[in-house]
Amino acid sequence: MGGAVDIMQVAGMGAAALVTEMVKSTWESARDAVTRFFRRGGEETAGQELRLIDAARLQLIESAESERGPVEERLRGELMIQLAAFLQKHPDAATELQELADRIQQADGGSGARMSAHHNTNSQVVISGGPINAAGGFHYRAPEGGR
Repeated sequence: MGGAVDIMQVAGMGAAALVTEMVKSTWESARDAVTRFFRRGGEETAGQELRLIDAARLQLIESAESERGPVEERLRGELMIQLAAFLQKHPDAATELQELADRIQQADGGSGARMSAHHNTNSQVVISGGPINAAGGFHYRAPEGGR
């Protein structure tokens, strides 16, 4: 990665890729790559970090289907913090994490939703994985306290 690396952005992408991969049959392969990534901090650090990753995965796969979305969201946040803290100590690992996240996304065939919204000040973007009933209309209200 040329120039300065945005650690939070890389950590966020890595966390999203890992949470997505955790429920797939290809998790063990991704976990092996994560193990190699964390070994940049030494064997003891890798073991500690992997225990957290494994605990997060266990929470996810044991969650009820109806709770899966909120659990995924919470775990993405937790893993982003974990990965960002690791990258603060090992900034040279950012490229490896970025490549890992890219490989996971490519292996997924780019099947995830992609969206770009530009120049949408004072508007909302609605993304849905299914039908939306707008019979009652959509109502936009600016956030309390402004921006």
